[in-house]
Amino acid sequence: MVNDYFSIDAILAENQKIQCTFKVDIPDMGHLAGGSDHDIKSLTKAPIPIWLAYIMLFSDWADFTIPSPFGTRVRNALKAEPRSVKLSNLVGAGGLWYGFGKLIMDILSEEQANGISEVLTKAFKGRLLEVIDQAQHFAALGPSGGGGPSTDTAQSFREGLDGTERELFALAQESAKRMKRWHEGNDKARR
Repeated sequence: MVNDYFSIDAILAENQKIQCTFKVDIPDMGHLAGGSDHDIKSLTKAPIPIWLAYIMLFSDWADFTIPSPFGTRVRNALKAEPRSVKLSNLVGAGGLWYGFGKLIMDILSEEQANGISEVLTKAFKGRLLEVIDQAQHFAALGPSGGGGPSTDTAQSFREGLDGTERELFALAQESAKRMKRWHEGNDKARR
């Protein structure tokens, strides 16, 4: 995902909220905390969209905790079996888990960012082969493809794809279709 001003994916990823704890009193901004208070008091916790959290964090007005989609529980599940985790359920807005992770990395210290980067990279590598395999064999794995436990597992995996993985799935599926048409066209020409 490119942090492009006109990218819908970037806009959706930046709209994800992170839990911030304010370090200072901020007058006339109580509406950000979602309450009826006029001001934000020090130590108030509130979910803030990441695009606004940048300002709060870099101005040293607030701290944040790493969001649960990148917490220990998810990391352990990804280490155990990356394909079993439904990434689309971890974040809203179309399931842009990788994009949200990239934005989280931008506001972390280098050591923490490297940890998140490793999680993102290992998850991507651990799931990529399955994404491509299922894209190429989608017709056989679909709901009308015979049923059974392996089909249910494949269906569950496809439902849990992140937005980036869904794009790759569509590209790999289209590539397989074009390859098949090209191969069939060459077979006809040889006859």
